[in-house]
Amino acid sequence: MQGLSEQEIQRRQEKEELEQLGINPYPSELFEVTAFSTDVKQNFEANPEDYKEITLAGRMMSRRIMGSASFAELQDSKGRIQVYLRRDDLCPGDDKTLYNTVFKKVLSIGDFVGIKGYAFKTQVGEISVHVTELTVLSKSLKPLPLPKTDADGKVHDAFTDPEQRYRQRYVDLVVNPQVKDAFIKRTKLVNSMRDYLADKGYLEVETPILQPLYGGAAARPFKTHHNTLDMTLYLRIANELYLKRLIVGGFDGVFEFSKDFRNEGMSRFHNPEFTQVELYVAYKDYNWMMDLVEEMVERVAMDLHGTTEVQVGENKINFQRPWKRFTMFEAIDHFTGVDISEMDEDELRKTAQELKVEVDDSMGKGKLIDEIFGEHCEPKLIQPTFITDYPVEMSPLAKKHRTKEGLVERFEAICNGKEICNAFSELNDPIDQRQRFEEQLELGKRGDDEAMVLDEDFLRALEYGMPPTAGLGVGIDRLSMIMTNSNSIQDVLFFPQMKPEKKVIAVELTNEAKAVLELIKKAGKDELSNIKDLAGLSNKKWDKSIKELTKSGLAKVQKVNDSLTVEFTA
Repeated sequence: MQGLSEQEIQRRQEKEELEQLGINPYPSELFEVTAFSTDVKQNFEANPEDYKEITLAGRMMSRRIMGSASFAELQDSKGRIQVYLRRDDLCPGDDKTLYNTVFKKVLSIGDFVGIKGYAFKTQVGEISVHVTELTVLSKSLKPLPLPKTDADGKVHDAFTDPEQRYRQRYVDLVVNPQVKDAFIKRTKLVNSMRDYLADKGYLEVETPILQPLYGGAAARPFKTHHNTLDMTLYLRIANELYLKRLIVGGFDGVFEFSKDFRNEGMSRFHNPEFTQVELYVAYKDYNWMMDLVEEMVERVAMDLHGTTEVQVGENKINFQRPWKRFTMFEAIDHFTGVDISEMDEDELRKTAQELKVEVDDSMGKGKLIDEIFGEHCEPKLIQPTFITDYPVEMSPLAKKHRTKEGLVERFEAICNGKEICNAFSELNDPIDQRQRFEEQLELGKRGDDEAMVLDEDFLRALEYGMPPTAGLGVGIDRLSMIMTNSNSIQDVLFFPQMKPEKKVIAVELTNEAKAVLELIKKAGKDELSNIKDLAGLSNKKWDKSIKELTKSGLAKVQKVNDSLTVEFTA
């Protein structure tokens, strides 16, 4: 049991005690649940007859033992409810082991139990469950971090460190049950969009995740190897090229909720794997798709909140149609006062530098425009806004604008300073598409590692003929952030990508060293003499303790000016 805390050692002993009593700490038998905490609390008073015999299951989150009777708090998937246990009800015979030993001594906070009983109201008016049967369902071997609120309303021991919460989401969900709300809303969001698209008659499909060529977006891929075929494969960065093959094949409308993967930097807006929905509809254009996006996202807001207004940080965002519309050049002119619509690459590079936008030699015309827009316009677009008519260099898969030379029929919806969707009138001219791919290859040679590759099979599909098509991609994670008022993408992902966890080396310390360590932890950093005085140890025990701590890397002693300081380092 080296490296285990006292509580962890105790819980393992409790598990053994249960086994010695003939109780399986991890039983296999079905435990049928007939009610949930919220159901009981909300409906008992109106229908008391329905709650005369009920079974609930969940974690025991608190316990108040008062001799032969006790109160406990049970947390199930819906919420918490108080339960009342009386020794003679649980143990009607002479054997009182279940109450006196199992419940009072061997069970701990966080253990799963099943109860049978009936609902009632206590003298202080709290709806509770009077327990008549108790079943051990699972013994927890690690203690939960339990936030406590004092008399002044101050919370202690809160499980709030973001890294801990994201890394141990299973703990976060237990001790901070309010975080469930964001994930429930995310699922409702996806269901709302799925129902909306299905109601229109579009077919939900699946396309390959492992692809021999990555395409459909400008991004760096994750690379892997298939042993049997002895070939390189890539995790998809988008679904576009496969979904458009299905439009070639005769489907009028297809969509896919997909996990996509981009080997790029991480931030509160980026995770290397993310979810998006892509939609392609034949015989439509980007103007039609703008109307669909407005209608669909408005419906999502209504389904989640009952209103089109959503509070996001300090901003109240209104998704009610119609949304504001700017061309990209209009937006740049509006926010910078510079008209870049007629500039060549050299002029754009100079303008970008004057606008304090970081650029490099690998950037072509499209990338420069994108960087200017991203720096000076995107963060300022809070209310949902369509940005339309992008330069052709920025959009290798979009159809050339029907009236404006050098532009394509593309839009992005920007909300709260970030893109939430991207859409085109899809390019269906195979000759033009090949030329665009070749231009992308040239950008790749210049060092642009996000440039697209040339996909011969996709070009072959286009040569068989693809009807006029409108295409759309909506970032589910970004939209979820907005709809749940979440500050970081990690808050809407159950298990966001994390750096490798630092391995904790188990160190056996003497009791004196443990006491000194606690003093150093509390201080963070202090003069060595102050910690020594607080410890109150003899010189011999002090020297031994401080050596233990420095040798194990838990504390660091260094000379600052004329005095020695000690610092907690673990």
